[in-house]
Amino acid sequence: MPDQHVFDSLFPADLPGPQHWADRYPPRDLPAGAEVTRFCPSPTGFLHIGGVYAATIDADVARHSGGAYLVRVEDTDQARLAEGAVSQFAEAFSYFSIGSDEDDASGRYGPYTQSRRSLTYLSYVRELLRQGKAYPCFATKAELAETTAQQRAAGAPPGYYGRWAIWRDAPADRVAARLAAGDPYVIRFRSPGIAGGRARFTDVIRGELIQDDNRNDAVILKSSDQHPRLPTYHFAHAVDDHLMRVTLVIRGEEWISSVPLHHQLFDALGFDRIPYAHIALLMKQDGGSRRKLSKRKDPEASVTFYIEQGYPAEAVQYYLRGLANGRLAEMPLAEALATPIRLADCGTAGPLVDLVKLDDISADFIATLGSQEALTRLRTWAQTQDLALATVLAAEPDLALRALAIEREGTANPRKDLHKWADFRPAYGYFFPQLYSVVTDPADPRFGGLPVELVRGLASGFADEYQPPGPDGEWFTQIRDLALRLGFAPNQKDYKQNPGAYRGSIRDASQVIRVLLTGTTRSPDLASIAATLGADEVLRRARAVS
Repeated sequence: MPDQHVFDSLFPADLPGPQHWADRYPPRDLPAGAEVTRFCPSPTGFLHIGGVYAATIDADVARHSGGAYLVRVEDTDQARLAEGAVSQFAEAFSYFSIGSDEDDASGRYGPYTQSRRSLTYLSYVRELLRQGKAYPCFATKAELAETTAQQRAAGAPPGYYGRWAIWRDAPADRVAARLAAGDPYVIRFRSPGIAGGRARFTDVIRGELIQDDNRNDAVILKSSDQHPRLPTYHFAHAVDDHLMRVTLVIRGEEWISSVPLHHQLFDALGFDRIPYAHIALLMKQDGGSRRKLSKRKDPEASVTFYIEQGYPAEAVQYYLRGLANGRLAEMPLAEALATPIRLADCGTAGPLVDLVKLDDISADFIATLGSQEALTRLRTWAQTQDLALATVLAAEPDLALRALAIEREGTANPRKDLHKWADFRPAYGYFFPQLYSVVTDPADPRFGGLPVELVRGLASGFADEYQPPGPDGEWFTQIRDLALRLGFAPNQKDYKQNPGAYRGSIRDASQVIRVLLTGTTRSPDLASIAATLGADEVLRRARAVS
């Protein structure tokens, strides 16, 4: 191994030692049992709903224990950063109330972005080099590819270990010469693992687990050609979790196989090991099998989908909490949002994401909102997702309130036709002349295949004798009388008993009027719609059929 000064020359002369960082980030003063958790998104891609799921658990466990929840952006993979990812994170954190309890302005354990903590990592890399627990590696990409090919041919597991770790025990003078020549290198961790070794650890959710021990000399500091020099995820997370005084790491089960390496790094750095709780990944039913929810295949995998569609945050939060702990799904929404998530109740099988179930939950929640609250939320959503609708709502707030109140206000069973705010246009757009295209073709299939002349007769007869809804509740009588005059059966029973005697049933006739006024075959009470539209608009629509 080269002399210490050779390694020290690789780092800034004024680089502080580990004790400096330990003093800067002292243990937190927290009550007994308080947990410090963290959520660590990487801006190499956009946030997955599974990230919101994990962050929801992280935040809940920390806050209910009297601890702290923090968000740390892990951006050490600078080559793969996705433009706009960080701003999308901020939008999602705000929307779903999973923003950090600490940030660079308020927290003393920052910066909370890894690329701004590079000096900290260098201090600990230098310390491992000084102790012989890490070493420079000058293997080129071509050499590593050749090693992989040789391992494959020999039937050996891939990796940089044992006789394949060609720089692990290289002579000191050879290492010093390569460094003096300025050849590019990485820093590798000198793994204490041995072939066939097993690692045993206790997972907070899964209990005792046994994994193959790590024997790979993992890269901990990336190439010297990069500026600034940044660590790999494995090394950075160990340093940060220790210095930020994290007490519990909750993360996806895909990291279970990395625990042996992470424990080796904690031990080498002289840090206490931090308990891990590995949650099951969100899944999707795909035919007869289950698979991981995929951002590439499934629109609902992206957090942006939920924001753009306008699912109320409370409904999504309730749904995700129910996936984490089934008992929460059995509670009323408000109670479930206030009740702590228990890691002991988290299953080890990946919960299925079911949009039909979420739609039901969301519709139930929206149905509890008063018209004014619903309109306020709708307008907030439309201002970022549907500017044309936002303009109409701003111009017609009273009409929007009247439309939302139909079969919602003052009823024990309010209508549930809004599963999300994006449903407003198809469900309520016909109330607004600016959004509605009147039906002009009497052969339109929405009229149920009735003869063109009969549709025209219904439209003109309705318009010619139209009476606005009054307090007596007899508004529908005018449609019934018109239908009888035109040869429709007075009820469905009579029509079924003798269909040849009638032009159709009263239901068919009223459907024509419904389509004329709303453009849809499904709508709430027609009298209420007519009252909301006003007589002039009702007549304009009824007379539009040519």
